Amino acid sequence: MKALLWFVLVVAVAFNVATSFAFDGVQQVLISVGSGVVVIGSAVGLFLMRTKRS
Repeated sequence: MKALLWFVLVVAVAFNVATSFAFDGVQQVLISVGSGVVVIGSAVGLFLMRTKRS
């Protein structure tokens, strides 16, 4: 599960960067918000799945 979340995180960040070059205006903002939600969701998932160190 962690590997899938890392993969989704990396792909979503790369997608977000690529859309900033490919799109313009409202379309770019909407796509960036959508991919940003995916990035935040996968980052939160990884944070919640971390192992506690003592």
